[in-house]
Amino acid sequence: MAKNIAVIGDSESIKGFCAIGLDIFPCTDSDKAQHLLRRLADSDNYAVIYLTEELFELVEKERKRYEEKLTPAIIPIPGVKGNSGIGTKRLSSFVEQAVGSDIIFND
Repeated sequence: MAKNIAVIGDSESIKGFCAIGLDIFPCTDSDKAQHLLRRLADSDNYAVIYLTEELFELVEKERKRYEEKLTPAIIPIPGVKGNSGIGTKRLSSFVEQAVGSDIIFND
């Protein structure tokens, strides 16, 4: 069974993803976002769940429940307010864990 891709965030930031066939879930409230993330992640219908960086930070506790699981991958994306650098920091951290040194960003 093919798995889908979901995008959660404010409607202005995510509405374009619908045009390329992704399932969008407009949400700006942190409590609702936590419940939505759990529902989507536990449904086994989604391999990837994108969250706007703003929500990504707000649902940290819920998000950590899925860090050790293969799916769904929960990935931050910039919203209309701009890039806060969360994705870059996470990538840097993953590279440092894997290699022992940050060979990409050299911070």
